[in-house]
Amino acid sequence: MIPTRLVVHALVREDGTVDAAELYEVAGELGMTDQQVRLCVKRLVVEGRFAVEGRGRRAVLRMAGAGAEAGLPLVPEVDFVRHAYRQDRGLEPWDGVWHLFAFAVPESARTARDALRDALTGLGAAPVQGGLYVTPNAIGPYVRARAAELGVASGLTCLTSRDLEAGGTADPVALADRLWPLDEIAGRYEPLLTLARRPEAGLAHAVALAAAFSAAMLPDPLLPPELLPQPWPGTVARAAAAEAWTRLRADTGRGGPGGPGTPGGPRLFRLYGEAVG
Repeated sequence: MIPTRLVVHALVREDGTVDAAELYEVAGELGMTDQQVRLCVKRLVVEGRFAVEGRGRRAVLRMAGAGAEAGLPLVPEVDFVRHAYRQDRGLEPWDGVWHLFAFAVPESARTARDALRDALTGLGAAPVQGGLYVTPNAIGPYVRARAAELGVASGLTCLTSRDLEAGGTADPVALADRLWPLDEIAGRYEPLLTLARRPEAGLAHAVALAAAFSAAMLPDPLLPPELLPQPWPGTVARAAAAEAWTRLRADTGRGGPGGPGTPGGPRLFRLYGEAVG
């Protein structure tokens, strides 16, 4: 189920506005009621993210304050997505190096310790045992920066190794299967592949596709292809999503969603174009 506020953010145009009539129409196509939309808009206004000019379907929502500075929740980091597509194209071969991170943070700094753990797992690292995490990706700079930001850099240890054994398993492919829930990761791509293969157009389909892409990509540790079963569902689904996004952007140019007559079109199209391109 796509959160209503994500639909609002997805329809923000390059000039920072959302057309209420378009919002209600797209939300309706996605199975949301007018009441859901009204309550969502009210909450966003109370939070200071949007201001509303006019009433009902003739209103215009304008990003303001915290909303104007926030990124689009439906779009993962561009560099993250580009790395995934470079892996899919064989442009980021694994060098055989494991990157390991250990930390010893006292109970008095529990909040910072939990935040560092969240940062590691968010970057795709898997726990080997208490306080020790591993990934085949070179995420060291991001981890060090986060530890420094949290004030726990002195408790962080970083190392690399080509020789890793966990629980008696040393084969890299077997290790990946042991340390990461590959079936679960692969399963998240099924809704994306299904949506991407539908020959549909329109803003509602674009929003649904973006939501499915984000839901599949954000928890993906982006393990190198050398460590994954082949063919890998993530590679297949991302390729289909790129084709679908190209088709949707072409429809936009022909006067589809965000086409001629609209103030710049939803920034969703530009951001996904940059990420997937």
